[in-house]
Amino acid sequence: MKKIVLSAELTSFINVEKQVLNRSEFQVFIATSPEDILKTHRKEHADLIILQLDFDGTTAEEICSFIRNDSELTHVSIMIVCNNIKTDLDRVRACRANSYLTRPILREKLTQSLVRLLSVAERQDYRVLLKATVNGQSGDSTFFCTSQNISASGMLIETEKRFEKGDIISCSFFLPDFGQIVAEAEIMRVLGTGKNIVQYGIRYLSIDSRFRTAIETFVKRRSVNS
Repeated sequence: MKKIVLSAELTSFINVEKQVLNRSEFQVFIATSPEDILKTHRKEHADLIILQLDFDGTTAEEICSFIRNDSELTHVSIMIVCNNIKTDLDRVRACRANSYLTRPILREKLTQSLVRLLSVAERQDYRVLLKATVNGQSGDSTFFCTSQNISASGMLIETEKRFEKGDIISCSFFLPDFGQIVAEAEIMRVLGTGKNIVQYGIRYLSIDSRFRTAIETFVKRRSVNS
């Protein structure tokens, strides 16, 4: 059974997405405070935590930092709900979340995100939120995307942005117990997956040896633990 910890301020999601959250294999725990989120996750070992950026007296950055720096809590997917503005999106990236949704919440995107994140745990994949920049003649274009999986040579990413094979992007993401990874990568494969989301296979072109070693260590550790 998949366990979801949901911030009480976001309980309207349950009414919006009954077909997903009310499935018999999902167990939803409503957390009334940041302390309750951590307490529930520590006890239940949740597969997914859904929370907003700001709470009364604390922030998602502080909550996520505590989770990612705790070896007993870090192995969980985190989804952040925020406004569709640059300051919020930059804060989401700093949270080291696996996914995010912007207000107003679209039913289709919420469904896709929930199913994708909860099915990942079954396959023992690890999803990261990436901030990527495309360098073009008209200037730099920055966007967010998520990874389907990750390896020392590249990864499979999902985004609404459209690319062509051979396009070059600069990307950054976070790994537990290491920190920020930055790399330049090339679009090697284009895979259509739906109306709005496209998958791309990317290969690192330029990556510091420290970052490559960190990724290799992370992948090996997860393979042993899976």
